[in-house]
Order: sequence, then C-alpha cells, then structure tokens
Amino acid sequence: MDVSIRPSVLRGKLSVPASKSCAHRSIICAALADGVSHLSGVTMSKDIEATIGAMTALGAKFTVDGGDITVIGSGSRKAEKCVIDCNESGSTLRFIIPIAAALGSDTEFRGRGRLPQRPIDIFIRELGKNGVAFDYQNTMPFNVSGGLKSGIFEIEGDVSSQFITGLLFALPLLEGDSEIVLTSHLESRPYVDITIDTLRRFGVSAEETDRGFRIKGGQSYAPHDERIEGDYSQAAFFCVANALGSQVELGNLNENSVQGDKKILEIIRDMCYNGSIGHYRADCSDIPDLVPILAVLGAFGSGDSVIYNAKRLRIKESDRLQTTAAMLNALGGNVEITDDGLIIHPTGAMHGGTVDSFGDHRIVMAAAIAATRIDGEVVITGAEAAEKSYPAFFDDYNMLGGKANVIILE
Repeated sequence: MDVSIRPSVLRGKLSVPASKSCAHRSIICAALADGVSHLSGVTMSKDIEATIGAMTALGAKFTVDGGDITVIGSGSRKAEKCVIDCNESGSTLRFIIPIAAALGSDTEFRGRGRLPQRPIDIFIRELGKNGVAFDYQNTMPFNVSGGLKSGIFEIEGDVSSQFITGLLFALPLLEGDSEIVLTSHLESRPYVDITIDTLRRFGVSAEETDRGFRIKGGQSYAPHDERIEGDYSQAAFFCVANALGSQVELGNLNENSVQGDKKILEIIRDMCYNGSIGHYRADCSDIPDLVPILAVLGAFGSGDSVIYNAKRLRIKESDRLQTTAAMLNALGGNVEITDDGLIIHPTGAMHGGTVDSFGDHRIVMAAAIAATRIDGEVVITGAEAAEKSYPAFFDDYNMLGGKANVIILE
C-alpha cells in the first residue's frame, strides 16, 4: 500500500493507543497465571496477535472482544509440542523462547520479514548450558527442545533487553533459584523496569543485585485484572507533530509510567522554547524506538542535532539508522550516519518526495509526521507496515485533519 500525504496542521483530541510493550508483558503474565485475568484497553496489532498466538500454543485460552481480552491462564503446566509463529515480532520471539523451554515444550518457531535474521545467539549459548537444545541454522524456522534448568545466566546488557525480559518471565517457573548476571552495561533499562513492574502486579518477584537479578524458583503467577496504559512511543509521533505546529491533545497517558519513551516530553521541552525549535544531543541507549521521530524533529531545528548510543538499531525491523537517514534525505534533509547514531543537519529546504518504508512501521509514521510540515506531496511506499504496531494510525491521522490518501493503482 502506497500513501500520498499533503501538508496539514493536525488538531483535535486523541486517545493514545495502549502500550505495546505493556500489553505484551501483561498478556504473557496472565497466560502463565493459574486462573482468569481480564485485560482492557488493549490495542490489537500484528505483534500483539503474535504473542496471543504464542501463549495459546503453550496452553492458555483467550477471548478477544475489541480491546478487551479475557485470559484463562495455563499456569506452569508442561506444554505440548507446538508451533509458534512470531510473524515479525522480535519481542514475541525473545520473550517466548525461554518460556517455552521452561514449560518443557518441543517448539518450532517461525517468523518472517527481518525476524529470521535477528540474533538469538545469547539464548543458544546460555539456555544451552542449562538443559535446552537448539536446532538452529541462522534462520527460521528453528526448533527448541529440552527442559530449562535453573542456574546462572550471563547476559550482555547492551545487545537487547528482550533477552533479559524473556528470562525474567521464565526463571520463576523453575524449581531452583537462578541468577541473571549482566556482563555489560544494561541498555534499554526502562523496558526491564516495565517487565519487573508487570511481574509484581501478577505476584512474581525478581531481586536486583549488584551483578544483575536474582530470581527465586517455584513462584506462581496470580491472575490479575488491569487496563493497559497508553503508549508513549506512539504518543511521541504526535508530540513531535505538536512541536512542529500541530495542536493535538493526547489522552490515555500515565504520568507516572515507567515507560522510557516518556523521555520525548523532556527532549521537546528542552529543545523548543519561545515558539522556536532548537537542537538536541540525545543518548538513545534507553530509548531506541524514538530515533526515527527524533530525527524528524531535528530536521526542523535551528542547529545540528545528534543521536548517539543507538548502534543496536541496525538489527531492528530495518537497519533503522540507515532507513531513518534515507527517509529524511529523500525529503530534502541532510542526515549523516555515524558509528552509533545520526547527525541531523537542518537544511531549511525540506520538500516532497518518495519515502521507502523498508517494511518498518516507525519509518512510516515518522515520515507521515514530517509530511505535516513539508511543502509538496510525500509518498510513502509500503505504508501498510504501520499495522505492525498501530493499525489505526492513518485513520487517527486523518481524523485529526491529516491529508493521507491511499494511492489506487489502475
């Protein structure tokens, strides 16, 4: 699907979609509980559907009614042999591998897009030391078998916090105590904070230590009812739109949220003053998902902006440093790629053009926000990628006065 966008000012009220990060975690915890949980306010997307499908394969039962989900958890009962399709969701893949192993399931994992190329070496090494066998040929599908045993798991903290979250879900289910030892600085710490906070609400604890985390075995997840809070990573697109001149009132956001992407509010506050947009220097080690929309903000600033500590973005849905630069450069920007980030040089000459989404939902949405301030038509190819995390993005965009239209090919 290709979309044509004309410049506009977005105005109105928007209830921000539920946090995908929070929804993944609550769905998993509810599925591992022995009883019934009710989750409300969930925004369905391909990634969330993948996690529901994964936990269904492992024995939980789900009833989905719009944004309301009733979960009949399977507890820690041994799972049968199953097939799990992660679609393009890295969160689903890395969260579920250790859970399936802890439940003793012989599992085939499938995926598409760039997911088969995203690394799982850490799990192959560390789970392999603790009873798990991988039949893995550097792609998908692959098989995981054997039962995960408690022990010490040495995990790099600067590759992906998803490996740590997956273990935090799985290790409480084992008989013995375990420890996660971080062998390098923990990046994306807020995502681990979300995990620990969610575990707590579902009756499971993890103790932080000087080296990482200590997890007691023999714990049980308890059923829990909750509403999923709004997603600051999705709100960030409209926060930047406001900084560029739009007037969108955002609702469904938790001011006390532990979501790291809430940092967007601070960056904009420090960068924008007296009606002008300055520049920033942003350490994105904890907020990698903000990079595309931060780059858009920097492109309209009054001086060079710098994004650093973002090397891990090269293994996202796209090489997100490369594709973010390509997006803005196609629209008249000047973005320089560094070893671990971007330097955005404002040109004052942004113009229409064609942007390749590279199948990346965040590139699509960032380009659409840039289009609100660009003279001329912006065409986004492969715009259906937004459905991965925010299926209603263009509906909401147009509801707020945006001018996005699907191009019909004759």
